[in-house]
Amino acid sequence: MPVPHAHPPTLTILLAVALLAACGEDAAPLEPEDTRCEAPPLVRTTAAGVDFVRTPDACFAALPDWPYAPRYVELDGLRQAYVEEGPEDGPVVLLLHGQPSWSYLYRKMIPVLAEAGYRVIAMDHLGMGRSDKPVDIGAYSYLGHGARLLGFMDALALEDIHLFVQDWGSLVGLRVAGLNPERFARIAVGNGALPVVPAGTELIAPIEDPDTPAALMSPFAAVPDQQVPFYEGEDGCDPRFPAGDFSEGFGTWATYAMRGEDFRPSEVLEALTWFPLPDDEELAYDAPYPSRSYMAGVRSFPSLVNELGGANEEAWAGLTSFTRPFYTIWGANDAGNQGSCEAQQIFVDNVPGARGVPHTRVPEAGHFLQDDQGAFIAEQLVAFFGFRPLRATPPPFRYCEILLVNGGPEGVAADVWGTQNVSECPAESWDALDPDEVAAESGALAALFNGPRIWLAPGVFGEATAFPSPERRTFGDLEMRLLASLSLDPSQLDPTAGSTPYTESDVRRNTVFRFEAGAEIYELEAPGGMRYVMQSLSQIVDAELALEDLPTLGARLSLPEGWTYRARVLDEALTLVADGLAVVIQDELTNTYQRL
Repeated sequence: MPVPHAHPPTLTILLAVALLAACGEDAAPLEPEDTRCEAPPLVRTTAAGVDFVRTPDACFAALPDWPYAPRYVELDGLRQAYVEEGPEDGPVVLLLHGQPSWSYLYRKMIPVLAEAGYRVIAMDHLGMGRSDKPVDIGAYSYLGHGARLLGFMDALALEDIHLFVQDWGSLVGLRVAGLNPERFARIAVGNGALPVVPAGTELIAPIEDPDTPAALMSPFAAVPDQQVPFYEGEDGCDPRFPAGDFSEGFGTWATYAMRGEDFRPSEVLEALTWFPLPDDEELAYDAPYPSRSYMAGVRSFPSLVNELGGANEEAWAGLTSFTRPFYTIWGANDAGNQGSCEAQQIFVDNVPGARGVPHTRVPEAGHFLQDDQGAFIAEQLVAFFGFRPLRATPPPFRYCEILLVNGGPEGVAADVWGTQNVSECPAESWDALDPDEVAAESGALAALFNGPRIWLAPGVFGEATAFPSPERRTFGDLEMRLLASLSLDPSQLDPTAGSTPYTESDVRRNTVFRFEAGAEIYELEAPGGMRYVMQSLSQIVDAELALEDLPTLGARLSLPEGWTYRARVLDEALTLVADGLAVVIQDELTNTYQRL
């Protein structure tokens, strides 16, 4: 590149002399950057004139359960931080946190998703976590956060994204998804929203003197470390305490975040989680912010509600046209607006991809449900993202299935229809069905009836090669949903029903069932010590067989020589895993057991 203006000779000589003098023995050496966490903040400036600070790496040393090295994407001269785990060629899972957390919130979910084969990416919003932090609150805006997310996705060439969002991560992430739905394969939301606010509306009063710290009382001071239940009622949706005025309540919080001299992110995480946070985890949530100089982004986020007016109409229209699978999983003890059953139901009622999906409310989980129940949520996402059905109703529950069998160029296949998460298979509706009539009306070669049954095993339910379709249909007056389309061996059209009692059969499926300590289980033990745990109680042979009969069921069974039946209470948790294949047996009542 040519030099536009050369130095005059005299000036060049003077510059050379000055440089030589600076390198002499008496010259003071340049001070290296102070990288200590407690060092005074070093203010840097982008080419566009944005002043920012960068949290020293030393602040993130030895965080509990956080072994992940940071990665960065530079956007407009500012680093956007993220962590990435799992195979590089795996399906992309993008995790977006809210305020005032950072991607540390996902420490319990990242390993579960990565081990399941996903390329897991957890991004820190600008001003949070390890991302750069402009020092002027005016550098942060609602639309700006969305633009940076889209730029981040472009920089990493992310497509077919499996998205999970929560809190402000949902306001940002769902806006981007609604405007760019073709880039998202599946979407899951936890305690989130995409508010549509009329243009010109301010939801809270503007904060006066936002950069002047003040001694304000924390709105979370009265919340105990161990949360109290905020809801009651049969469905867990009735608030126990009267709701206050949103503008006043949220305005108090926004003012405290912006101006409170004692505001720390950890106090919010502690207050809005069900379980108490250990001290070292509280410190980890505060790690990105060694002083107030680093907190402009985390301080300003709540006030961005006043920028929602007129911002989301188009995005909401895109979201309410989203037909790919859409899942909501809510922390059941979130007392805020985003935690209500009504907030969850808005998505269920308005997003086409949410229909037929078994949505979940997780007990013992607050607003930051990822911290309270991260491993469980990740397991549910593995099932949802991995095209397997979820359980929305905890066992025991009654269900019935119909397998519509057809032949084709690839062999024999069956569409599996079931009442799971639709109804508990009312007896009058099920008994009115005739297999031959169902097959004829459906144009199937055969209709195989499997039920009624009562499912006992907690965990991801059933075998499937595709996530349940939103499609539903009625057989007689019994509504069912499509659970799976299975390729079958002609010799095993129904590999569990009608098999020889106490003879092993192979069932192709990927499932994890976990019985917690204290649960009562029912086992068969064969000579040599092989054990089988009951998964489902059958009412096919004996319509009166009930749960209370199980402890003494052995007296009714004609067990082969050397076999025993027993009921026992678990001293520790028991997990049954079928990684592509489950070995099952049935007794003569067609109760089904899986081999340990």
